[in-house]
Amino acid sequence: QVQLVESGGGLVQAGGSLRLSCVVSENILSFAGMGWYRQAPGNQREKVASITGGGYIYYLESVKDRFAISRDNSKNALYLQMNRLKPEDTGVYYCAATNVPGDTKWGQGTQVTVSS
Repeated sequence: QVQLVESGGGLVQAGGSLRLSCVVSENILSFAGMGWYRQAPGNQREKVASITGGGYIYYLESVKDRFAISRDNSKNALYLQMNRLKPEDTGVYYCAATNVPGDTKWGQGTQVTVSS
């Protein structure tokens, strides 16, 4: 059973930065794609950024030029560098890994709170 463990969340003032990490218990090259999602209270979960095995990267429009997704294949890790954070970035951030058949595994989530 694959496990994804996120870390790096916390409380930060608006304009600050955080770096989220997600360590996966399996070789991340085995996944078709990986991504970061977030869910704010009362809102649906939304995809913030993703990267495919071929290196195609997607960003939610509201985080473009502020967030950067990356991965370290040697560490089976996925990262999300978040700069110039805004209060509307507040939420629980989840790491996700999708295999070739399309099954998605989720981490437990890490809380990000941005104060104004």
